[in-house]
This record gives sequence, C-alpha cells and structure tokens, in this order.
Amino acid sequence: MATRVRSYSKINLGLAIGPVRADGFHGLTTLYQTLDLHDLVTVSARTLGAGAETRISLTTNHPFVPRDGRNTAWKMVERCLARLGVVAEVAIHIEKNLPVQGGMGAGSANAAAVLLGLERELGVSLPGVERLQLAAEVGSDVPLFLVGGAVMGLGRGEMVVPMPDFPRTWCVVAVPSVGVSTPQAFRDWDARLAAEAADGLTSAAKPDTLQVLSLAYTSLSASTGVRAAGMTGDGKSGTSGIIRDPDPEKKQVELDKNQADAPNDLAENTLLALVRTGIGNDGLQNDFEEVVFPQYPSLRITKRQLMGSDSDSPAIYAALSGSGSALFGLYGSEADAQAAQQRVQASGVKAFVTTTLPRAEYWARMFAG
Repeated sequence: MATRVRSYSKINLGLAIGPVRADGFHGLTTLYQTLDLHDLVTVSARTLGAGAETRISLTTNHPFVPRDGRNTAWKMVERCLARLGVVAEVAIHIEKNLPVQGGMGAGSANAAAVLLGLERELGVSLPGVERLQLAAEVGSDVPLFLVGGAVMGLGRGEMVVPMPDFPRTWCVVAVPSVGVSTPQAFRDWDARLAAEAADGLTSAAKPDTLQVLSLAYTSLSASTGVRAAGMTGDGKSGTSGIIRDPDPEKKQVELDKNQADAPNDLAENTLLALVRTGIGNDGLQNDFEEVVFPQYPSLRITKRQLMGSDSDSPAIYAALSGSGSALFGLYGSEADAQAAQQRVQASGVKAFVTTTLPRAEYWARMFAG
C-alpha cells in the first residue's frame, strides 16, 4: 500500500544575507517557520532482485512540475537509494496545492516528504545525521523540513537548528502572479552593496546581521525557559546531530500546556518580542525586500495590505518569504487574518488563510494514511 505524506510549506520570519563565500554561495542566517498549507506526496516502492536496475516514475497534477531527474523529489529518491545500497521500483505522485517557485519551499518540502515516504515503504532509514546531509545535497531548504516548526538556518540555509516553537498563529500567505528569480535577487543585492561601497556609504561599524539575528532569537528562546530538541525522521525527540536535550518530550509537553492556556496572547507577545529584537535597526526583516521591492513595486503594496496598519485588523508582522514572490502576515486572531485576506484579494492577488505549524503537530500529522 502506498504511503501518503503531507508536504508542508514554510515562510522565512527573518533573513539576513552575508558576504559571498569561497564556494560562490552567500552566507545566510534565516528563521524558518513551517505552515499548515501543504502538497500531498504519495510514494510506493518495492525492492528489486539482483541484476535489476532502479526504476523511478513521477506524476503530478501541475503542468509546470518536472517529471524527470530535474525534480528535487526524483533526485532525493536516486540519492537515497544509492546511500542505502538498495535497488527499487519507485512511483511518486505530487498533488500540488502550493505555488511553484513562490518562496514557500514547496519543491524542497516535496523532496523531504518523498524521503520519509520512501523510508517507510522500504522499511529502512538513514541515520539522522546522514539524512540531513543527503537533504542538504538535494537543496538548501530541504533539511528544515526534516525538523519542522521554528528552525534557524545557517550557511546557505541548509545548516538547521531546531528552536523553541511559537504557538500556532494565524497566517495569511499572499501569492502574487509575478515571479522572482532568486539568483537575480542575489546579483541585485551584490550590486547594491558594491554601489554603496563605491559611494562611501558602507559603514565599517555596521553590525553583522548574520550574528545579530542568531543572538536575538537565541536570547528570546532563552527567555521561554525551553531548549530545542533534535528530531529523528519519525518525529520523535532524539539524536539528529544538531542539538541534544536530556528530556525534550517533557519540556515540549510543558510548552504545549503553557501555549494552550493563552495561545493568542503568547503568540502575539512572543512574535512582537522577536520583531523588536531582530536584525537591523527596525527589528526582524528580510534583506531581500531591499532589492526585490524596487524591482517589483506591487509586492511592497501587497505587504502594506497584509500589514493593515490603518485598519482594525493589523498584522503582528508581515514580510516577504525568502526571495519571494510569496508574502505573509501573522495575526492575533482568525478574524484579523480573514480581514487581511480580503484586503489582499480585493487587489486581485491570491491569498490563503492558514496557521503556523509547531514541531509536535508537524510530525504528528505528517503521514496522511
């Protein structure tokens, strides 16, 4: 019987871009948060006998999703089987509900979902550290989906650290029709810094935003009194090669209980604290906005609509997700989220009401049966 996996999405609550590294990639610090919006990935697999060759097929309901080796899910299957030393016949079906190349990590989430589905189908699994290494080879955003909840990303974003979770919070995701090229956004960022340096505008005293975001969120996490725990592929607290905690399950229960007592107040207070102590002079932010918004002014307008500062239903926080083009807003109530959705849709932009997905719920609901 095939395995169905919910392939959840993500947003970037904050993102700081660092210098270009020796390998050509930019150093990043970002705070990921998984969302309840998801695709459905179905995996069926069976091992083949000696002398056989691995066979992979991929189907999807979306015309723009690759059905061959270009697909991250396909790549994941090939590399996972090679690491396991298994020859198999694997069929993948991806039911797309999320936007393609919208800054929500949909393709990366599909790859992580396929990995989990494949392991369950074959009855074998990679060790936690090796699973994360494989995920990082397939894509920078893939490892976060093997952790879930609130996750700090370092390096290219592929070095992941599970953080104490926010309570479930109402969220509106706006999906404009325009497409943003991530490579071009990085080139625009580099050109902007070069122009500032040429004009003498770059200050030697400018803080390292990569470190500031890390310190800000670590400080905020410490104030909750809860330490993060590593996750295994089955969603149980344990050794993942990232963080270890002597009693993570007890602490998660305590956190869940505290969150249940006053979820809206806790969500708003925690997020406001993060916004105020985040990166940059204005708190939490996404560096990509500085180069993407001038190129796509309509995205700035959508962010203002999500913020709703002059309305009775303002956002706690709103920002671009990744390099875009998706944007999101976080809200203290369902009514505020629905009002924001209406503001955005009135301008002709698609918008979805959802919630953030804390780690425990992420894993509890991962397998769709």
